[in-house]
Amino acid sequence: MAILKTEHLTYVYSKGTPFEKTAVDNVNLCIEENCMIGVIGHTGSGKSTLIQHFNGLLQPTSGKIYLENQDIWADKSKLRDVRFQVGLVFQYPEYQLFEETVFKDIAFGVKNMNLSESEIKNRVLETAQMLGIASNLLNRSPFALSGGQKRRVAIAGVMAMRPKVLILDEPCAGLDPKGRNLMLKQIQNYQKQSKSTVLLVSHSMEDVAEFTEKLLVMNHGKLFCYEDTNLVFRKAEELQALGLKVPQIASVMEMLRKKGYDLPEDLYTVEQAKIAILELLRKGDISC
Repeated sequence: MAILKTEHLTYVYSKGTPFEKTAVDNVNLCIEENCMIGVIGHTGSGKSTLIQHFNGLLQPTSGKIYLENQDIWADKSKLRDVRFQVGLVFQYPEYQLFEETVFKDIAFGVKNMNLSESEIKNRVLETAQMLGIASNLLNRSPFALSGGQKRRVAIAGVMAMRPKVLILDEPCAGLDPKGRNLMLKQIQNYQKQSKSTVLLVSHSMEDVAEFTEKLLVMNHGKLFCYEDTNLVFRKAEELQALGLKVPQIASVMEMLRKKGYDLPEDLYTVEQAKIAILELLRKGDISC
């Protein structure tokens, strides 16, 4: 079942002026429930404009957006409820922290949902644990935390609302490799536990190769493709023509194939490559 659907979605900036630009052009999509989806595209491809339509931050110039088969713009008074169900975390969300304590910052959005105090507390504690935020940090000022900790607190504030769809715009921007991997594993665990749909906007092909099931690729405002991740990376030449790259490990595997090694064509993560190379070593088809 589709959790989100667009029909002929188009958005034009500065319409009717000399600066008119079509940022999203006739996009038709059906995004499934309980799925981890990568959103990729070159700078200016329209991916950021697209995701801001999913929770009603932008209203289409034309076309429709459906959340669970309901047109989100059919009744503007219900947009607040839409934004509880479709959570959007912008890049560098830690700049939006403002409360006295970590607990209050995570709880801020949940308090607007008219839940009981006990339910608010449970959600804050569960989400903090899910994202590796230690209990002894909850009563500290968020401004006393490290950069990575602040990022997790900011993301936790949206996760605690238990949205049916969580959209993360470059959640690992500025983090070191260890921090990136930890953050992505925590987001993946959240998706599995909550059975929600997570859209991960990223410029890192390695990240989306390892952590997503499907890829949504934008190009000059149009939907280039929306398919299983392994199928998208088989379009290596087409992706490169769009200004995108396949993961580095895929390039290494291609070099080995050209040298005559019998390796599958759909190897896009280090773990996949390791398993394939170990299998060749076991068979004696490759030497150390």
